[in-house]
Amino acid sequence: MWKSLGQFILRFRWPLLILVIALTAFMGYQASKVELSYEFARAIPTDNPKYKAYQDFKSKFGEDGNLLVIGLQTPDLFNEKIFNAYCTLQRTLKKASKVEDIISIPSAVNLVKVPETEKLKAQNIFRDTTLSQAEIDSCKNVFLSLPFYRGLLYNPQTHAWLMGVRINKEVMNSKKRNAVVENIVNIANDFGKKTNLEVYLSGLPLVRTIMTTRVAKEMQLFLLISVILSAIILLFFFRSVSAMLLSLSVVIIGVLWSLGTMHLFHYKITLLTALIPPLVVVIGIPNCIYFLNKYHTAYNDTGEKREALITMVSRMGIVTLFCNLTAAIGFAVFAFTKSQVLKEFGVVAGINIISLFFISLILIPVTLSFLSVPKSKHTKYLESMRLNRWLNRLETWSLGHRNLIYTATVLIVAVSIVGLFRLQSVGYIVDDLPKTDKLYTDLKFFEKNFKGVMPLEILVDTKKKYGVSRNFGNLLKIDSLSRYIQTIPDIARPLSITEGLKFAKQAFFEGDSNNYSMPAEYDLPALAQYLSFKGDSSGTKNSFSKLVASFMDSARQEARISVNMADVGSKRLPMILDSIQRRVSQLFDSTKYEVELTGTSVTFLEGSRYIIDGLKESIMWAFLLIALCMLYLFRSFRILLCSLIPNIIPLVITAGVMGWTGVALKPSTVLVFSVALGIAIDVTIRFLVNYKQELPNHNYNSKETVIATIHSTGISIIYTSMVLIAGFIIFCFSGFGGTKALGWLTSLTLVSATITNLVLLPALLITIGKDKK
Repeated sequence: MWKSLGQFILRFRWPLLILVIALTAFMGYQASKVELSYEFARAIPTDNPKYKAYQDFKSKFGEDGNLLVIGLQTPDLFNEKIFNAYCTLQRTLKKASKVEDIISIPSAVNLVKVPETEKLKAQNIFRDTTLSQAEIDSCKNVFLSLPFYRGLLYNPQTHAWLMGVRINKEVMNSKKRNAVVENIVNIANDFGKKTNLEVYLSGLPLVRTIMTTRVAKEMQLFLLISVILSAIILLFFFRSVSAMLLSLSVVIIGVLWSLGTMHLFHYKITLLTALIPPLVVVIGIPNCIYFLNKYHTAYNDTGEKREALITMVSRMGIVTLFCNLTAAIGFAVFAFTKSQVLKEFGVVAGINIISLFFISLILIPVTLSFLSVPKSKHTKYLESMRLNRWLNRLETWSLGHRNLIYTATVLIVAVSIVGLFRLQSVGYIVDDLPKTDKLYTDLKFFEKNFKGVMPLEILVDTKKKYGVSRNFGNLLKIDSLSRYIQTIPDIARPLSITEGLKFAKQAFFEGDSNNYSMPAEYDLPALAQYLSFKGDSSGTKNSFSKLVASFMDSARQEARISVNMADVGSKRLPMILDSIQRRVSQLFDSTKYEVELTGTSVTFLEGSRYIIDGLKESIMWAFLLIALCMLYLFRSFRILLCSLIPNIIPLVITAGVMGWTGVALKPSTVLVFSVALGIAIDVTIRFLVNYKQELPNHNYNSKETVIATIHSTGISIIYTSMVLIAGFIIFCFSGFGGTKALGWLTSLTLVSATITNLVLLPALLITIGKDKK
């Protein structure tokens, strides 16, 4: 069959070449239209209750992740020069494109009782103009006497100050976000330069924007590096520019097809799918090496180009098909998970790794048929003295030191298993950022001074219209829950409708801060106007009224408790949420109220759980499907056992190293196992297929066949392993921890797999094949 296929490809080389070129032109056009994703990765299925609750919350109260925060730390904020510059910063930001509101000290308001009417009026504490030092000092005393702003806009113990910039939610999920956020950052940094103060910036808009920009830059950089690195290795290996250009053409076409596939499926480039183009290069190059290696070997044997090309297809076609199939399985199993972001990764990677096989199968023999026959310098690598010495050593170890190989393997696996039990599962929202990155250190500034900026929302549904504004008991329960949440470490003071009432009560009692507390029930009629928060008498809405108005829905049936918290990680966050949920159960009867914990923090936790569970499940599917492929290919349980052992051991070693070095099990690191398994098994398939083909030539003598297999496949295995390892090592230079982990952990797995397949696998074949006649 495969020989006939080789003859068919050469006979119809022009139509097949035109077909590949036409498809590449089409996919290239589709690739030109692929876009970056400006949304948070959709790790949760759309039918998940947590996802639905979050979408429902956003439809009522708007985006919870559109606040960019600007921080300062100085005891001299109220110095005339600095404060006036701070006021100018606030005014400039308010005029900036797509900025909806500013929450800051210069725009802070106070509620003042009007003696004539006994009603309260909202007025700005600081006039919107250049202020003298005396006026600043006077207004400062008023501001600092208002507990409402304490912990929200400033930390009195650390002299840290916060300004919140609310960005239009529609912009947040579009490419316009980059320009909007960059403009805000530049304005803030200009203020820092003028005042010689360090400016700290954080919030989900900034995190999402910077990470998206870096993803785009890294994809281009790693794609370029992987192509250059592959070109160098190919030139070193084959000493042929034409062989190098042919191989690069195969992988570049594969890259275009992968990007085109993303657009055809209406996917966008995410942190995960951005890895696919470099992976296509890394996985595609071994295809080229094996095909070219077999072509050179066959040409040396026959001296006839056409016969060598047909032999290349007939001998390497099935091998490469199953190698690409198992690699595709390692990726495609992610499509079976419930996580949308993993599904996209699995679908695109799986399809395009299989596509690489067809691109290689057609393009390599067709192109070689047009080129001149290989010269002696192009096939000189087949007789490399250094590599042949290494192959002789592998032969010696496999034949004479099997007991030592088995003993060393058992000891290494035992140590790895101990490390495996030390593995911990934990992830963070900004997990992928280096600890020295300014984005990370600025986030820690806000966690230290304001207990974080990650949103957590609690939605209390009273199930009755005006159940919030006209039921004092419900207000007391909301306040009780807020006060409980405030006692939890790493959570900032919650904001809710009750905080507005406390502010109003303080104002009603002549601004005495001792009266910043929940009003009594008989106080409510006097404060009733502030349960609607429509603004001041002029009808204009100030920052305070906008802020407090966002804590109830239009029917006054649902109340929102908004919390900012630290990025505590997926291990501690469930304990915090469970603690809050227990307090909710004590305060709110589930038959009368519906209380939902939601927000970015909750969806992150749920998404992490889905990704990790999905990845664990995908590893099992990968093992099962790959085992079935191997069983179909070799029709032998003995060979199946020999094929799986050398590939399970590297995964155990990698898991053990993670445990001993303290690398946590999280979405970015669990990914390694399925990917590495799918790629590492290629070496096993190539070795075992050649072993099976050589058996009849050596009268089914296991030792002689193993020796012949080591020498016939060893060189190409070593070179392809070098390409794969070098290809994954480039990910170690990523600015994202997850991508970096994928790089060095996969490289470690591939190094281990190369050793086990060239040392342990031959030993197993000799041991198991002793009685084979």
